[in-house]
Amino acid sequence: MTDPNLLVISLTAFVAVFTLLSLLALVMHFTTLIFPEIARKINATEVAVISSTIQTLIPGAKVTRIEETK
Repeated sequence: MTDPNLLVISLTAFVAVFTLLSLLALVMHFTTLIFPEIARKINATEVAVISSTIQTLIPGAKVTRIEETK
């Protein structure tokens, strides 16, 4: 029996992992195309929680704009 070549095993593993990750990336891409993110508005409870937290941390501060960053 011949011993398996370490280079061949490494390249085979690399190609297998690369292929699987590429397929998963495609599945995720098409899933996000089929089910896009639903934009939601911020509700009054969230505004109150953010404002009270800012008031607690920085007394006298006023919240003027709340926006989500991605």
